[in-house]
Amino acid sequence: MAFGGDLNDGDDMVSEINMTPLVDVMLVLLIIFIITVPVITHSVKLDLPRAENTPNIVKPETVNLSVTVDGSVFWNDEKLEPQQLEQRLQEAAAREPQPEIYIRGDRKVEYENIAKVMASVQRSGLLKLGFVTEPGN
Repeated sequence: MAFGGDLNDGDDMVSEINMTPLVDVMLVLLIIFIITVPVITHSVKLDLPRAENTPNIVKPETVNLSVTVDGSVFWNDEKLEPQQLEQRLQEAAAREPQPEIYIRGDRKVEYENIAKVMASVQRSGLLKLGFVTEPGN
C-alpha cells in the first residue's frame, strides 16, 4: 500500500530519513532558548553587607539553696537568715537573665521547711526552680 502517486513499479522501500520535521523541531527549540536565557540570567548587581552569624549564648547563673535538717538555709554554701533570703531572692529576680534556683534538701528535713523556701522563691518572682536529688541505688 503506497501513499501518493502510482508507485507500483516495484516494492522498493525508501531508506532515506526525512530531515524536515527534525530541523523544524530544532529551530523551535533554538528560538525558545534564545528568548528564555536572557530572562533567566538577568539580575541586579548589589554589593551586599557581610556579617558573621555567631549566637550570643548567655548562660544564666545558678544558685544552690540548701536546706538542712534544722531548717537553716544556705545560699551557695553561705548561711542566711530568713530576711536575708527574701532580700537575695528579690535581687536575683531583678537581674536579667534571671538565675536558675536549685533547691537541695536534706534527706530528713521536714517538708514544711522546703515549702517555705519554695514559697519565698515564688513570691520573689523567679521563674526557674529545680530540685537536686541523688539517684537511688
